Amino acid sequence: MAEHDFVFVGGLHRSGTTLLARAIAKHAEASGFRKTEALANEGQFLQTVYPIAREFGGTGRFGFDERSHLTEDSPLATDANRERLLTEWGEYWNLGKRVLVEKSPPNLLKLRFLQALFGDATFVVIMRHPIAVSYATQKWSETSIESLIEHWLVCHEIFLEDAPHIRRLMLVRYEDFVTDPEGIVGRIQERLGLAPSKSTFAARSGINDSYFKRWNARLRPFRRRENEELAHRFEERANRFTYSLADPEHDAVPASAVGELLGRLTPAP
Repeated sequence: MAEHDFVFVGGLHRSGTTLLARAIAKHAEASGFRKTEALANEGQFLQTVYPIAREFGGTGRFGFDERSHLTEDSPLATDANRERLLTEWGEYWNLGKRVLVEKSPPNLLKLRFLQALFGDATFVVIMRHPIAVSYATQKWSETSIESLIEHWLVCHEIFLEDAPHIRRLMLVRYEDFVTDPEGIVGRIQERLGLAPSKSTFAARSGINDSYFKRWNARLRPFRRRENEELAHRFEERANRFTYSLADPEHDAVPASAVGELLGRLTPAP
């Protein structure tokens, strides 16, 4: 372990975890999972230590089950399980590289657990507007948009409670990442002691527009009261994370704890 720096990427499905992990692992001194036959090359499917998200309801549901939230107090946080993970994931990493990257959306609720096993690891959490995530994942969850938005909020609120316990943590907005991929990845690389590398994809904009259009269509006159009540019910909670349901095209002022995490890697104490 002393020869490697571990990076764990987490965030809800369709929040950009795959794109971000791939960009970090693209560096000449880094390695991620590729061509593993596992869904989206997610590390959760390449290990036998902890349950996968599907056992707690899967996409858009797993965060409602308290068993999916693992901390350093979990009986699974043992030296033997760390060795098992190193063995199982090691089959897919290039161990000749210094930086080893693992990505799974449920890592969002497992930061403290993974830190207990990999004490000097770096954690990068990426979040995307709850409206976009909800519409993008509804085909898998088969639950309502209301339930999916609440799931987004519950998961990120758990993350925010865990964040003070994490020594090396960066929170990234998907909207910022796709607009300035080179800048975001460059900051992560700098903290890992890697020479900055060129972005692997071109900057984009308007990535949430189609989802916002569908959301705004819900605000037609004959359903206006119902949907305005929905937006109002969740608005304050969403605002804490820079997002708005009432005015999704514009950012909200985040809670101070979120603002402090955004775009920078918190230093180890």
